[in-house]
Amino acid sequence: MVALRLAQLGSRVIVASRDEKKCERTVEWITGETGNPGIDYAVVDLADQIDIRRFAREVHERFSRLDVLINNAGEFFLTRHENQAGLEMTFALNHLGYFSATLLLLDMLKASAPARIINVASTSHRNSKMHFDDLQFEKRYRPFEAYGQSKLANILFTHELARRLDPSKVTVNALHPGFIATHIASDNRLIGWLVSPIMRLIAKSPEEGAETPVYLAIAEDVAGVTGKYFVDCEEVPSAPHSVDGEAARRLWDLSLELTGLDDPT
Repeated sequence: MVALRLAQLGSRVIVASRDEKKCERTVEWITGETGNPGIDYAVVDLADQIDIRRFAREVHERFSRLDVLINNAGEFFLTRHENQAGLEMTFALNHLGYFSATLLLLDMLKASAPARIINVASTSHRNSKMHFDDLQFEKRYRPFEAYGQSKLANILFTHELARRLDPSKVTVNALHPGFIATHIASDNRLIGWLVSPIMRLIAKSPEEGAETPVYLAIAEDVAGVTGKYFVDCEEVPSAPHSVDGEAARRLWDLSLELTGLDDPT
């Protein structure tokens, strides 16, 4: 819905997903709904560091500029899974995917200044912490804690990246979209079966969930605003531990080590 809304406003949009058929259907749907011919896609598996590098190269080759990067991908895993590199999947997808895609595209964003980075996080960061002694939950996997840690990591990453960037050139902010009726638990049939009735009763629609990301992407009143956390298009304080500078720098260094990336900031 974020892509649809931006397309309705006349933006050129690049849809990214690991499923090429889904990308094709989404581009066809958005184009049909909006009449906007500037809708394209690029395939990427954000849990796979090798594929993220390929994706970044493709974006550099195919597109001349990047004004807004919206990191909006994530999953909840009931049991512990590892990616191809042996990293716990929740952390690999929900945090390292954002981290790597952003750093690998940062030169394009800087060249397109003023540009914006938007990280979709969650209010679940408030009741979580960074388990630096067991970041991959190898000792004991706790699915809700793993998810909450990944969302806390999104906000720590936002603050550290904002600290490193010139806000007149590139801003970076995080947001909580609300409890959205999505398929985030679709790979976990028990969880999906339990939460689906609740979603139907209290969850926001995808259209409502798109409001804050779109606001941060286009609104003039947030131009130059960086390192902040938004809910319902309003800046609000994130949890005190999510603005811990020492933890943010430690996470940054560990993320560089786990991804093997050079620091482009």
